[in-house]
Amino acid sequence: MKELKDIITAFNIAHKAGKQTALATVVHVEGSSYRRAGARMLITEDGQLTGAISGGCLEGDALRKARLVMAQNKPMLVTYDTTDDDDAKFGVGLGCNGIIHILIEPIDPVRQYNPIQLFGQFLGKREPVVLITLFSMNNKQAPQPGTCLLLDMDEQITGQFPDDAIKDALLSDAKHVLAHGNSVTKTYLYGDKFTCFIELMEPTVSLVIFGAGNDAIPLVQIAATLSWIVTIVDGRSNYAIPERFPLAKQVITSKPENSLQHIRIDNRTAIILMTHNYNYDACVLKQLLPLGASYIGVLGPKKRLQRMLDDFTDEGIKNTPQQLESVFGPAGLDIGSENADEIALSIIAEMQAVLKSRTGTSLRYKTTIHNRQPQQIVQQTLP
Repeated sequence: MKELKDIITAFNIAHKAGKQTALATVVHVEGSSYRRAGARMLITEDGQLTGAISGGCLEGDALRKARLVMAQNKPMLVTYDTTDDDDAKFGVGLGCNGIIHILIEPIDPVRQYNPIQLFGQFLGKREPVVLITLFSMNNKQAPQPGTCLLLDMDEQITGQFPDDAIKDALLSDAKHVLAHGNSVTKTYLYGDKFTCFIELMEPTVSLVIFGAGNDAIPLVQIAATLSWIVTIVDGRSNYAIPERFPLAKQVITSKPENSLQHIRIDNRTAIILMTHNYNYDACVLKQLLPLGASYIGVLGPKKRLQRMLDDFTDEGIKNTPQQLESVFGPAGLDIGSENADEIALSIIAEMQAVLKSRTGTSLRYKTTIHNRQPQQIVQQTLP
């Protein structure tokens, strides 16, 4: 969510300076591209860019079209076919062999429920939401409603339906995406032909570090670069102080048995145990295992972790295979780490891989990075 936060910050600065802005969103990709659907970039009238919609190949042309969008105060759908040699002639040679559809929409600061407002509402709560972006691929000259609607976990709707005829079907699909966790692109056939990017947006990662030693400092720094929310917990009051971790959102001094009282753990929480105190780490791990965290890393050799698990068994605690699946010890990917900075990098990389359901394999061993098959647009004819 770093990109969204940066976009909101850039918008606020531009708005304060009286500058016009436009938002470019990748709404659909056929084949391969550097960025996938959901990538965004804010463009100011004087050419400042925040975020990215490609590896740098589309930004210049998008800037030119965004200035037209701002001048006309009218959204525009732009298609770049990187399988077509003509695009290379115009300086848009991506080499990705894909078709990228980008919606560019002006941001009106006074319009209620503009995209920046919707982004802010999403970032204001730690829960997944569905964001609705409507456009017309069938007729690029037709109205392009753009980013218009947000649905939260309580099924509260923020924004407006551009067409009541598709309201019920669109809301039903949005609820399905929110419940099942996969973004979809769908076309609704009723008079005008609207295509909708129904996008699941998940909260930023929350990183909880148990341990306030010097080796936790680079871990906090890397996580902060990714805009993760960092919490430090340690029983040593002379170590767990905000001055040592200025980039952490929260620094807690606590005994291990009370350490989880002020921490919210969900499926976007990654945890690392690195107090270097066996009893402290074991006490915390015992409490964490039933909570269903996605990632629990344990620093130190494998036999140290196994000893903890054996101790739990001796106490009559039976941990399920599902609970143990979330435990990673020794924590980190095998990248030859030696010092604290390198170890922190390996741990953050493993957390990212787990949260994205990836293996951490080198890309050289993959045939493709992203799915090169065209994303299918489901069509629904409304009565």
